[in-house]
Amino acid sequence: MFNQYPIGKFTVKENIQKDDVQGWISDIGDAPKQLAIAVEGLTKEQLATPYREGGWTLSQVVHHLADSHINSYIRFKVGLTEINPIIKTYDEVAWATLIDNDLPIEISLQLFSALHKRLHKLLCSLSERDLKRVVQHPENGQLTIEQLIATYAWHGKHHIAHITTLRNQKGW
Repeated sequence: MFNQYPIGKFTVKENIQKDDVQGWISDIGDAPKQLAIAVEGLTKEQLATPYREGGWTLSQVVHHLADSHINSYIRFKVGLTEINPIIKTYDEVAWATLIDNDLPIEISLQLFSALHKRLHKLLCSLSERDLKRVVQHPENGQLTIEQLIATYAWHGKHHIAHITTLRNQKGW
């Protein structure tokens, strides 16, 4: 049986240290390369395979990462430029069914890569004060910028692990 959380469920670490944040920012910077490696050489049929029963196809996972991290980028920018803002949620399942998910994954790989170049530069520039700024998530409550960094570092690794785990299971 495939584990829905191949790297474990996300938990918000208490007492976040500077080294934690730097590691997460590094993970975010590396995510596009890791994703490209994860999908390298996969056929259309393999990309159309769900990573688990009832789960998204590998292609949908790639498109989802681009969608999700576009939202993260906006959340970071809003959190850094507004006082205690409420950040917007979105229906990721509905987004995964929209027609643009039929495009080749290369489009989302390029988008994810370009987006992460900007995101990584932004995150590397943050001060200790910036990291402590807060946003209000309608479902998850108050989050600091450093907690958002942790979330998206985990999120990229989580979905990349869906792809690599399936590849290993199938011998691709």
